[in-house]
Amino acid sequence: MQITAASAMWFLPAVLPICVYVAYTDMRAMRIPNHAVGALALLFLVLGLVALPLADYPWRLLQLVAILALGIVLNYAGALGAGDAKFAAAAAPFIHPGDLRLLIVLFAAVLLAAFVTHRIAKHSPLRRLAPDWQSWSTGSDFPMGLALGGTLAVYLGLGTIWGA
Repeated sequence: MQITAASAMWFLPAVLPICVYVAYTDMRAMRIPNHAVGALALLFLVLGLVALPLADYPWRLLQLVAILALGIVLNYAGALGAGDAKFAAAAAPFIHPGDLRLLIVLFAAVLLAAFVTHRIAKHSPLRRLAPDWQSWSTGSDFPMGLALGGTLAVYLGLGTIWGA
């Protein structure tokens, strides 16, 4: 992994509660709240100054802008929700550019695990724990916040252990 263990250790404790909250709200209401996305971006603006070399900081902010632009296009094309696009953009600066291939594989694994787990829970007695969650009754729609938040949390967690 290219992310340093020190950077991941700075980011993980602050980012993890937001990732859990995003997964929860997306399953409950099929929405990723703007205040969660804003908090994630604000965390990077503050912690990035401490956790990253100063020369890397502006490039990471450029990642946010690039992913936001891509997300807007994908949202316009109907490929993903606006909240998903905004969350991905706010999460982008936390990812070391050298870890892109790893992140793609990690996202695929977390997405598959999240989808299977969500579908199993949807069709099992576990559903009674949260009977009013909107994600149970949206047909083929899936709460991507579960996978997006999970991917960022797992990435930073792995970074604390195997980071450079």
